[in-house]
Amino acid sequence: MTQTLDQAEVTYDRTAEDVGNIVELGHVNVQVADQGAATTFYVTGLGLTRDPYLQTATNNMWVNIGKSQFHLPTRASQVLRGVTGLVVPDLDALRARLEGVGTQLAGTQFAVRDLGDAVEATSPYGNRIRLHAPDPARFGPTVLGMAYVAFEVNPGTADGIARFYREVMEAPSDVVADGGVRVARVSVGYHQWFDFRETGETPYDGHHVQIYLANFSRPYRRLLEHGLVTRESSQHQYSFVDIVDLESGKLLFQLDHEVRAMTHPMFARPLVNRDPRRNNATFVPGGEALRWAT
Repeated sequence: MTQTLDQAEVTYDRTAEDVGNIVELGHVNVQVADQGAATTFYVTGLGLTRDPYLQTATNNMWVNIGKSQFHLPTRASQVLRGVTGLVVPDLDALRARLEGVGTQLAGTQFAVRDLGDAVEATSPYGNRIRLHAPDPARFGPTVLGMAYVAFEVNPGTADGIARFYREVMEAPSDVVADGGVRVARVSVGYHQWFDFRETGETPYDGHHVQIYLANFSRPYRRLLEHGLVTRESSQHQYSFVDIVDLESGKLLFQLDHEVRAMTHPMFARPLVNRDPRRNNATFVPGGEALRWAT
């Protein structure tokens, strides 16, 4: 028997659950010059988890954050033009871990800036990571995860960038004001987003992001129409770099997008996330894993 709810008693905002065509931000890829310093920062300092199954040699490292990852191949270092926003379960524990790795990372670009309600940590190679406590109003159920990437773009580009993602990638996109800065905000998953902030662009060094699409072929056809597909990787994956004004063709921003279908073998692969509070002194059976969402 179907139960009928009284509309006066329960009202749902169904649009709040709309994700759009980009269903997940899979990873951010930046090259690192040395795996030892990267491990000290990302694993020991930030408390994240090296993937135990894939890329376990010293030429690359995949680091798990909830359902997303950093990919860190060993080559000349790259710096993302902006900041990657993570959610972590305990900012005080994070502060203590970062203080503990300061001596090991002396002489690198490692730095920590306490923002009160967040912590900004700079990797040994200059990548900025902003870490937030869980906040259901902002990050939904995420306790550990990659919430956003905020890119620095030139003034006057936000409208065109928002339109590009909205019309080509079919992703909900708007231009908003944030701290007096115009920002193109793009949905790239459930409580995941890209911000393109009009604060001035710096040179691009080839780093990339990876996203999963629900409809894989329509954006591909639109990218082909504009001559923007840069790499045909497999049946399940292609890439593009240039974000352009759809009327004039003017280049607005460059960012290598590794685009995957939901049929890609790695979509929704369960990732190991350890509880960084656990060590040989605090170990309890079954307490190794950290649940990334509530």
